[in-house]
Amino acid sequence: MSAVSEIALGGGQMPPLRIAMLIHPMMTLLDMAGPQSALGMHGETYLVWKDREPVLTDSGITIMPTHTFDDYPRDLDVLFAPGGFGTSDWLEDEEVIGFLAEAGKDAKYITSVCSGSLLLAAAGLLDGYRAGTHWAARGALAAMGVEVGEERVVIDRNRMTGGGVTAGIDFGLTLLAELRGEAVAKATTLAMEYDPDPPFKGGTPASAEPEILAMVKQMTGEMDSSTMDIAQRIAESRSQ
Repeated sequence: MSAVSEIALGGGQMPPLRIAMLIHPMMTLLDMAGPQSALGMHGETYLVWKDREPVLTDSGITIMPTHTFDDYPRDLDVLFAPGGFGTSDWLEDEEVIGFLAEAGKDAKYITSVCSGSLLLAAAGLLDGYRAGTHWAARGALAAMGVEVGEERVVIDRNRMTGGGVTAGIDFGLTLLAELRGEAVAKATTLAMEYDPDPPFKGGTPASAEPEILAMVKQMTGEMDSSTMDIAQRIAESRSQ
């Protein structure tokens, strides 16, 4: 066995992880690609959608599903949902929410990055749990009855949820440490050369310049308003 394989399988003693990642039209590519870069060498990744047609992300890049809601492998180690500008389109989609609810019944870890946590909440998978999301979606997540954490990675028992977009790498490495141990996570960090030093500071609302924050809020305003309306409607329907 090669040295890379030894690291990937935790010294060759563990079976590959079984990781199902929901993909959906207009998802944010990095929401999925970041975690998959950290977790992918340690297991089998299943990219799951309604059918096997190419899925267009909000960056204009398409992804090919490997499995459908009918044929994905069960007994998952990880169930994962990404977010992005298309999230609100799927919050009330019975097939998408049904898949998450069903797969979440026996997945060891139920996870998300960015506004993917809204999808988990819509499926009832965050009832009684604390979770994180992109800062612009925190209001919508709270409206769905979820206690919202502002950490870059929020952990509550077997629910692990990341903040927005780039937090997916931190999330993936944190989850990997839970699943394979700290040494494997550290080795993967080095293999990925993950040593962030952003060229511009201000990646959170608290650290951003006021005019930059106002600009981004204006960009996301319509999406945030639409998502909030849907979140409130889902919360009301579930309370009846």
